[in-house]
Amino acid sequence: MQVVSRNDVPAFVTKDTSIIREILSPTNTGGVLKEQSLAEATLAPGAATEPHYHPRTEELYYILRGRGRMRVGDAVRDVGPGDGIAIPPGAPHQITNTSPEGGEDLVFLCCCAPAYTHDDTVMVDFED
Repeated sequence: MQVVSRNDVPAFVTKDTSIIREILSPTNTGGVLKEQSLAEATLAPGAATEPHYHPRTEELYYILRGRGRMRVGDAVRDVGPGDGIAIPPGAPHQITNTSPEGGEDLVFLCCCAPAYTHDDTVMVDFED
């Protein structure tokens, strides 16, 4: 068994510009995990990730705190605490914190399989 405290892992900025703490991954579990990762992401009020997709990785988002707008391909939905979002490999996506300035951070868990890497992140533009 491997236990990693969220507070013991440093935050970093992903290629899509979200701030994450990779709580569990192949790099910090002593070989216990080989194919997936679990991270906590935070977006400030009004902030959004850059539109992107992952050619190999499927993702799950689970909203812990705050309100946001999730876009996967052409589908757009408002999301909040308790909502889970499934993002298949190859699907362009973006999440936006819809709180006004001075409002609440949007905090969510990101589960990736295989584990998140910058190399599997491709930036795109949404056609509006």
